[in-house]
Amino acid sequence: MPKRSTDLHGLPVVKVSRRGANRLKDGHVWVYRSDIVTGDGIAPGALVGVADEREKFLGTALYSTASQIAVRMISREAINDLEGLLRQRIRDAIAYRERVVRDTDAYRIVFSEADFLPGLMVDRYNDVLSLQVLTQAMDTEAVRRIIVAELSERLKPEAIAERVDPRVRELEQLPARSSSLLQGEKTSTVFSMNGVRFHHEALEGQKTGAFLDQRENYAAAAQYAHGEALDVFCYHGGFALHLAPHCSKVTGVDSSRPALEVADRNAALNGREIEWIEGNAFDLLRDYAGAGQQYDTIVLDPPAFARSKSNLETALRGYKELNLRALKMLRPGGILVTCSCSYHVSPTEFIEVVAQAARDMHRNLRMVENRGQAKDHPILLTVPETAYLKCIVMAVS
Repeated sequence: MPKRSTDLHGLPVVKVSRRGANRLKDGHVWVYRSDIVTGDGIAPGALVGVADEREKFLGTALYSTASQIAVRMISREAINDLEGLLRQRIRDAIAYRERVVRDTDAYRIVFSEADFLPGLMVDRYNDVLSLQVLTQAMDTEAVRRIIVAELSERLKPEAIAERVDPRVRELEQLPARSSSLLQGEKTSTVFSMNGVRFHHEALEGQKTGAFLDQRENYAAAAQYAHGEALDVFCYHGGFALHLAPHCSKVTGVDSSRPALEVADRNAALNGREIEWIEGNAFDLLRDYAGAGQQYDTIVLDPPAFARSKSNLETALRGYKELNLRALKMLRPGGILVTCSCSYHVSPTEFIEVVAQAARDMHRNLRMVENRGQAKDHPILLTVPETAYLKCIVMAVS
């Protein structure tokens, strides 16, 4: 029988292996279930003390009885006032955004581990907040009340919505829940990024509603865009609408008709004429390239192709094919903006894939900008998983 956990600093104890302890000492905040030595009898989502096999105290963490990430550290110190800690972390996250966010009323307020609030995402869309809970600890009623109260007090939104990912709740063994309003009655609003306006429906769409991590990349792409432009995987038109003032014609492509309908509403909101095409990006690029269609600016912003390491080779082939097709369609002097949000594809691997595509197409590429996610999605250097977005701006000849 495993040894029952005892109290440490007034908290139930999770004892971790040497490998798990070394991982924490190196600055990471996760311990996987395979590195848990003892943790029996601990409630789902409990606040726990973490110790190594010699019972040396390593810090305070949130515990999951279901996830492969069993321990998520929140402090190197002993924490007994969880409410005080959560409220201060939310205040700190808001203060950070006040320093780094510009030209928008839509941005990420809390980015999970990167804001030392593992398992919590909060986005702001003008006067509506969108919240997503990813772990047992953040799903307890007590924690939910604290989060909603602090966000409401600090930001005074018209409404707070919760966006639910059924797969995450299943993996965390949490009861089924629907996306819903936690506070207020407002479910739609209009927000702006870099002077471009967008509709937001709090309980519809992907993720928490928009791809806020690309906000600064939208503005960067617009600096170089010219001529005829093609935005592939355009979703609600983020890149397309930013390119429109600088291009003679813009076409957006997505496989989702509902997404294109929102994109068209966004275009009308900004007084822009953009051609929207519903279709599979790979098929369309193959057909357009084969027909000799040419553009001056192409944006590739696909969904994550590699959701695990096992998908890496397939993902790299997919990225290469997309970039091959785009390079075939770009006129000399053209601009290629190519992105990957797959964490498992490293920046080096992504650049190499694009370079391979250029070699195969006998095109020369000059890197104009090598970018990542917007500053409101901070990267915690000791947690590499917080860095995932790659966005490269290339001049093509």
